[in-house]
Amino acid sequence: MEEKLYSKMQWPEIEALVYSEHDRPRQILGQQVTEDGILITAFNPDAIDITVKNTKNHREYPMEKADEGGYFAVLVDGDKPFPYVYIVNYGEDNIVEQGDPYAFDSIITEEDLKKFEAGIHYQLYNILGAHVTTIQGVSGVHFAVWAPEAIRVSVVGDFCNWDGRRYPMQRLSDSGVHELFIPGLTEGTLYKYEVKIKGDTVVLKSDPYGYFTEVRPDTASIVYDINKYTWNDSAWMKQRDKTDTRSQPMLIYELHLGGFKKPDEEDGRYFYNYRELAPMIASYVKEMGYTHIEVMPVMEHPLDESWGYQVTGYYAPTSRYGTPDDFMYFMDYMHQQGIGVILDWVPAHFPRDLAGLARFDGSCVYEHPDPRRGSHPHWGTLIFNYGRPQVSNFLIANALYWVEKYHADGIRMDAVASMLYLDYGKQDGEWLPNIYGSNENLEAIELLKHLNSVMKKRNPGAIMIAEESTAWPKITYPVEDDGLGFDYKWNMGWMNDFTGFMKLDPLFRKYHYGELLFSMVYAYSENFILVLSHDEVVHGKCSMIGKMPGEGSEKFDNLRVAYGFMTAHPGKKLLFMGQEYAQFTEFNEAKSLEWFMLKYPQHKQMQEYVRDLNHLYTSHPAFYKLDTDPDGFEWINCISADETIVVFLRKTEKEDETLLFVCNFTPVVYEDHKIGVPFPGKYKEIFNSDAVIYGGQGHTNPRLKQSKKDECDDREDSIRITVAPMAMAVFSCTHLEPAKKPAKAQAKGSVKKTASKKAPGKKTASSASSKKSVKASVTPAKKDTGAKSAAKNADTKNAGTKNTRVKDTNTKNTDTKGKAKS
Repeated sequence: MEEKLYSKMQWPEIEALVYSEHDRPRQILGQQVTEDGILITAFNPDAIDITVKNTKNHREYPMEKADEGGYFAVLVDGDKPFPYVYIVNYGEDNIVEQGDPYAFDSIITEEDLKKFEAGIHYQLYNILGAHVTTIQGVSGVHFAVWAPEAIRVSVVGDFCNWDGRRYPMQRLSDSGVHELFIPGLTEGTLYKYEVKIKGDTVVLKSDPYGYFTEVRPDTASIVYDINKYTWNDSAWMKQRDKTDTRSQPMLIYELHLGGFKKPDEEDGRYFYNYRELAPMIASYVKEMGYTHIEVMPVMEHPLDESWGYQVTGYYAPTSRYGTPDDFMYFMDYMHQQGIGVILDWVPAHFPRDLAGLARFDGSCVYEHPDPRRGSHPHWGTLIFNYGRPQVSNFLIANALYWVEKYHADGIRMDAVASMLYLDYGKQDGEWLPNIYGSNENLEAIELLKHLNSVMKKRNPGAIMIAEESTAWPKITYPVEDDGLGFDYKWNMGWMNDFTGFMKLDPLFRKYHYGELLFSMVYAYSENFILVLSHDEVVHGKCSMIGKMPGEGSEKFDNLRVAYGFMTAHPGKKLLFMGQEYAQFTEFNEAKSLEWFMLKYPQHKQMQEYVRDLNHLYTSHPAFYKLDTDPDGFEWINCISADETIVVFLRKTEKEDETLLFVCNFTPVVYEDHKIGVPFPGKYKEIFNSDAVIYGGQGHTNPRLKQSKKDECDDREDSIRITVAPMAMAVFSCTHLEPAKKPAKAQAKGSVKKTASKKAPGKKTASSASSKKSVKASVTPAKKDTGAKSAAKNADTKNAGTKNTRVKDTNTKNTDTKGKAKS
């Protein structure tokens, strides 16, 4: 080696490179202008020889092998850098022309790094990860990863025989970010990060910000350009940002993409593609009347049995069903069909898989370092370190990513309670209190407030939903009002009380009447979604039809009234797939829904019942318009514990949109049953779950009912109806206009009086009287010790028998003065 060239060698640095411990390779690799000329150095352990080719004048300069480990160098006359490539001889006539990754400066700015360190880089996924790009006219892929405690990080893949010595990344200052641009790589390249950690251990990690991965069980990330898809849902997106969902219908069909429908066995595939699933799901959801779908996590996960709730690739839609473009097509298609899409998202924990986030650089990068804060002992998973700005940034940017890049209409956040409480699922000694000695996770609270605030500012039409199973206050209150800032909360309390109530033999429901009513005590404390989700139909809990008491058709009767009451109850609705047609088996991710069940009349009738109920809901604003306003609901009767009947109103600002609901949770038919009504008028039954077409017995009210001045339920007016067994009935309410008195002939010469005008906003005495209402207490009714009607004296042995009929004179509801008894 020439003396001049030898003098330029930095042997300690070269040794660090040869032993794969150099984290700033641009210091000794690439092109450097020196006083003796231009020094170009390369490191390639597999190369036999390397030649530098000036791409401007095509001159070639053979390099000398300065170190047997694979370090090459050449000193070229000149004082200005020039563009070049390497001609690498790998032997056996394998000569390749390659660009030099170390000829390019960093494209990550100091501002990017400062925002990341502060936790406020909301499009961080555009900086970290792998990106197809062009630098200085050269196309390739730019890689960047955060690994603050790594000794060295390299990009590896087929392009370098997975040799971590070849492409060590450049550490950027003290940010912990490592980056490298590799010329010539293209979309579709498989890659991982090889991380050398303390103790000279080397681990292979998938890209935390990778857009695409191999199909499990393989775990390599795949370079993918997510910016090339052309969207066609602009009309939907513009309208979404103008819409307040609280006053709009929301019927959510929760589904698992892999279990909704599977290809036939002879097809040779295990899953349908996103593009194939889109029209299947959209046509079914539209026919059934749902407004939204909620998709169980599509983020990449290694184990099918986790249903996506143990995520390894937070930025990658699972490759089980296709590419990122395929998933964009799925989202786009749903929007074009008028269907909103909510994505499940899991920021509460992540698995310990070696290729994932766990101990990413040999240290606790993403998880909290104290196991009392950083692990779920019962779930076997790790908990994010929410107080670390870069980790918080990872999660916040991820939620924004699914909304902004994939046009998700909402994010349903899984296991929020486990984030809020430091002692969630832990025994004494397994958790660490906060600085005030209590169990609130202050860092997680701040993360949730931060995320919800930013989401609302950047994407005003996207909704944030919390699955929060405790009574944590102000989940759906604005952050400015000391709330967490969610739009909705899953009503887990209602779900537990109601499913527990419905499981009971009808004979004993009267003793649990309060469980049916209790949800209205707190119905307006949050913006709720009533849910019968996948969690309720797995792991031995039975499907919804399996929870119902009785045999044969009795189960279907119970399920119809259950769905009817749920639909009528204030709050948005969610039902898990397969439950709409009463699938008997529990959810199994390995199998398709049992669509063949629809050839049996009872299941087909149940499906048609849910379809018609959904369309009834979306066509009548009273079901949803005032979901979050107490003025939208009013009890008529919530004290008939022995009959287990409830009567109530759903309302809007318009009186003529009022709906009257009668729900009977026993198999007893009540004929000529008197109920109070909100005002004098005509009441028409528009829906009845006991209709024959739905598998019922046909105890309906086909004729219009006109109210009479006959006090009942503390109302001046009432109607008499047939209350069907184990059924829900809906009546439209039309106010009866008072009859006009005939005008009297005026005496000749009399003075005509001027009509008086009402002051704006004032009600006349008659209109005020007609709107008089007394809301009954929702306190569970006491055991009735007064005189009973024939209905109350019915033989309890017949309480579980169909077709029990009672001629009801309604003496149970009023005493001689018409006052309601307790």
